[in-house]
Amino acid sequence: MPTLKALRRRIDQLDRRLVALLNDRAAVAAAVGRLKLTGGQGTTFSPDREQAVYANAMAASRGPLSKEALRAIFREVMSSSLGAVVAPTIAYQGPPMSFAHLAARRKFGSQVTYVPCATIGDVYGDVERRRADYGVVPIENSLEGTVGYTLDRLVETELVISSEILQPIDHHAVGACPLAKVKRLYLHPQAHAQCRAWIEAHLPAAKLVETLSTSMAAAMAHNHPTDSAAIASEEAARRYGLSFLARSVGDSSRNVTRFLVVGRTVARPTAHDKTSLVFSIKDRVGALHDMLAPFRRYRINLTKIESRPSRRKAWDYYFFVDLEGHAQTAAVAKAIAALEERCTFLKVLGSYPASA
Repeated sequence: MPTLKALRRRIDQLDRRLVALLNDRAAVAAAVGRLKLTGGQGTTFSPDREQAVYANAMAASRGPLSKEALRAIFREVMSSSLGAVVAPTIAYQGPPMSFAHLAARRKFGSQVTYVPCATIGDVYGDVERRRADYGVVPIENSLEGTVGYTLDRLVETELVISSEILQPIDHHAVGACPLAKVKRLYLHPQAHAQCRAWIEAHLPAAKLVETLSTSMAAAMAHNHPTDSAAIASEEAARRYGLSFLARSVGDSSRNVTRFLVVGRTVARPTAHDKTSLVFSIKDRVGALHDMLAPFRRYRINLTKIESRPSRRKAWDYYFFVDLEGHAQTAAVAKAIAALEERCTFLKVLGSYPASA
């Protein structure tokens, strides 16, 4: 049986090989990045290539590392590669360690430049004005539903959806004082809606103070340490040096927010894609049924459909649809073409790799 010293010597040897391989990979990735920039692509991020790297890593693994561990490792490897030539700039809503920031880091890793924005509109604006390469915006929560403003801006903007992120949401009660001394609770409105039962059971008399983000809530609790607490993420609590008064205080353990990455990158088809589009129709009996017929004909699975006022005139609606497949594949392209013939307006918002 090998000794501890021998095993550690083996680890040191493997680490040296890993460092050499990682540097070789970074050099090749930098060459790829320079070719892309020379070719006018403007950014080194490729959503379809990212998907392929993860898939290749999972397929090559025989354990004992889990898929999630491998994904985290390769996220940082690719993040370092993105910054090897020109690090992309990522805009997101909220201060650092808000859930939008956590979602952005989940996608792009730690080796890119992050820009916090006050509002979702500011995120779009920074990317549209080329102050940022990509923006990360919330589109829907599994408990609270769709973010309407994000949908409205997708109709108006020239940007496309390049990717999506599924960010688990785990709320914690945090503060610098004991729970029994809490008189004020800082929280985002979404956090309030998602933690209502815990708040009513444990802090029924506390004054609830709404903030623009969960990270801001943690900052406020930090600024009022003697009698205040916040509902925030673990990362926000650690950033502001707060203690955990209660963990996982959400009403449901299946709380996930879906974020979109918006930019100018059009993702190429992969084996597992999603397309988002929006259309409007004439107001007549059976119109929506007729609009959906092409998807049935070409056997396209719709994963979401939602209506929203168009704001052009009263009782005029946009219909937002998510479907399985890429707009460049034959069946989806035919279905969209058939739909467009029947619409008063249609826009493909983006085709992109679907999150696992």
